Amino acid sequence: MARKKKLETTESVSEGADVEAEAAVIEEKELESEKEELKTEIKKKSDANDEEGEEKPKKKEKKRLSETELKRVMTDTKETLVPLTDYIACGVHLGTKVITPDMRKFVYKRRADGLAVLNTNLIDDKIREAVKFLVQFDAKDIFIAGKREASWPSVEKFSEVTGIRCFMKKYPAGIITNLRLETFFEPKLAVICDPWVDKNALNDANIVGIPVLGICDTNNYAKGMTHIMAGNNKSRKSVGLILFILAREYLKANGKDKEAKKLVMEDFTGKIEEMPNSSEGRYEAQPVEVSEKVREGV
Repeated sequence: MARKKKLETTESVSEGADVEAEAAVIEEKELESEKEELKTEIKKKSDANDEEGEEKPKKKEKKRLSETELKRVMTDTKETLVPLTDYIACGVHLGTKVITPDMRKFVYKRRADGLAVLNTNLIDDKIREAVKFLVQFDAKDIFIAGKREASWPSVEKFSEVTGIRCFMKKYPAGIITNLRLETFFEPKLAVICDPWVDKNALNDANIVGIPVLGICDTNNYAKGMTHIMAGNNKSRKSVGLILFILAREYLKANGKDKEAKKLVMEDFTGKIEEMPNSSEGRYEAQPVEVSEKVREGV
């Protein structure tokens, strides 16, 4: 009887020890689980802080760039393709008395005589975009048309230095649309000096579906144009300066730096008279000597 009680006591002690051991194991697992959850939360918080830390510099950088752009616009410290004084001396910024909806965004103000004044920074930006587009094509796949007499010298010089085919005076009808012509060829890009005067070249380019790059004055519409260069297209000096820039940058892009350095701006623009400096060291803006009928695009 005493032995039986002893055995029961021993068994109960053994069962109690097993329960305690099992409870200890469960508690240990729960502690490990809590540790893992804590580690996970810490990691999430750390990742979130890292992301916030990465976003804050980006916001600061964006703000700084914005201020830099604002400073550039307000102080005219932007690095241009040619000095702003050259744009002014050649009258590239002088538009007509007529302003179309397509060109209104490029106009800075009107002068007292009614002529529109183009924003020189936007002129430079559009020429820079035109250069990037032009250099994608081979010279044999491009042609330039300039029917207005004022553009003939610069168009001829542009063709001479770049090897791009040019059409002055009269654009040959059907030369890119009529397969039966002996002179037929298939260009990939058309460059025109005036969308109105060179409308036949523009129309043919639109018919065959090739891009068109051209100089647009304030009285021009941009319909049918792929890329426009805002600027005065009635003056030899203005057209000459724009074509000088295009020729120079085109040669550079094709690895002809020596030829590009040899180019002389006045070979395109004609002689540019020296202009007096203002008290701030800038050239004074002067009107281009062009008749009113020509200014109106007649």
